[in-house]
Amino acid sequence: MLRGLAFHLRGESGPPVVYLPGAGLVGLDYLNLAAVADGVTHVFYDRGGTGWSDPVPLPRSAADVAGELHAALPLPGPYVLVGHSMGAVYARRFAQLFPADVAGMLLLDPGHEDLFAHLPPEAAALNDRMKPDPAQLPDLTPEQIAAAREAYAALLAAWPADVREELVDHHLTHWRTGLYEAANLESEVYDEVRHGGPVPDVPITVLTAGAGNPAWAAYGSPELVAKTLAGIRELHAGIAASVSRGEHRVIEGATHQYAHVEKPAEVGAALRELIGRLG
Repeated sequence: MLRGLAFHLRGESGPPVVYLPGAGLVGLDYLNLAAVADGVTHVFYDRGGTGWSDPVPLPRSAADVAGELHAALPLPGPYVLVGHSMGAVYARRFAQLFPADVAGMLLLDPGHEDLFAHLPPEAAALNDRMKPDPAQLPDLTPEQIAAAREAYAALLAAWPADVREELVDHHLTHWRTGLYEAANLESEVYDEVRHGGPVPDVPITVLTAGAGNPAWAAYGSPELVAKTLAGIRELHAGIAASVSRGEHRVIEGATHQYAHVEKPAEVGAALRELIGRLG
């Protein structure tokens, strides 16, 4: 049975650009990018079990996520996939399963299946220390909610007021969802992509968040954080090099979770250039 997915479309011409959010984010978190690329149709959506789509048990397989999206997309392809973090892993799985329906991909600080084989062993330990059990986390205190609401309001200041308010409320209510969704990323999803076959030889742009994850500094030494960032850049360059029209660039000063909010001009320019390379 086809589940109901929440879609929000902006624009009425050009190739459909489909946004696959990072874990913990939803389609409307990328709404600001609709203003930086004209001549396309921006397709924002929430995966099953997230945002305003139908609830489903989490976590899920990448094939389930990709198949669900392919069946529900409201416009015909081929599509430009904009995948962020875990959403970029899902985008690559979509491209493996439905290569004829992918015109190009913009991968924003993507996860990578060979991450911990490529990085120093200490990086895996760092990652483990940063992964809480969402079921064991206490509810947010009123003080934490107030501080988070203020931070979200500032981060999403460019969003329309009504959308911003709804988004902030959603994130404060469903802040555990991203942790549940990402629970099988390293144990199952990465293996799906590793053994899923090649992606089509289409234009791919890979963007690396130059500042990485700010939380790393609280758990690892500056030297380990620097080595981790360098290793991630190498893996991202490898994704770009895997196709004949791949490009890799680093967005200096951008952090992993909110690179598209902090540096919309750079992300928008990369999207426009990618669309220009579609031929």
